[in-house]
Amino acid sequence: MRSLTCIVCPIGCSLSVAEGSPGDDGAATLSITGNHCHRGAVYAQEEIHAPKRVVTATCGIRFQEPDEGSGRNRSSWAPQRVPVKTVIPCPKEKVAELLVDIYNLRLTLPVRGGDMVIPNWQGTGIDVIAVRSVG
Repeated sequence: MRSLTCIVCPIGCSLSVAEGSPGDDGAATLSITGNHCHRGAVYAQEEIHAPKRVVTATCGIRFQEPDEGSGRNRSSWAPQRVPVKTVIPCPKEKVAELLVDIYNLRLTLPVRGGDMVIPNWQGTGIDVIAVRSVG
């Protein structure tokens, strides 16, 4: 018996999940109780069989040297990193690999909130976007 807290809506139902005997497809059947709506049952099924997470992180900025005589220089208060997130959840077993790619990424300013910084990561359909405008 596993206990989960549903995160789909603000109610936060306490779910109890019991695994039954394997079905025709080889996956164990689940008995889910405690959900107040059907979304809780769907959440528990996914969390047990194929957990996914929206990934939030920050990536670095590639600073360019200012042109001589332009009068521009990098401010000491300028942000050093850009917050990013995945548009759709990533399979939990691939999160660490995705984070390595995000942390190795260096963006050239300006970056606008909503800009795609990694399209279709490794062919998974997962896009990574900037969360905030910087520069």
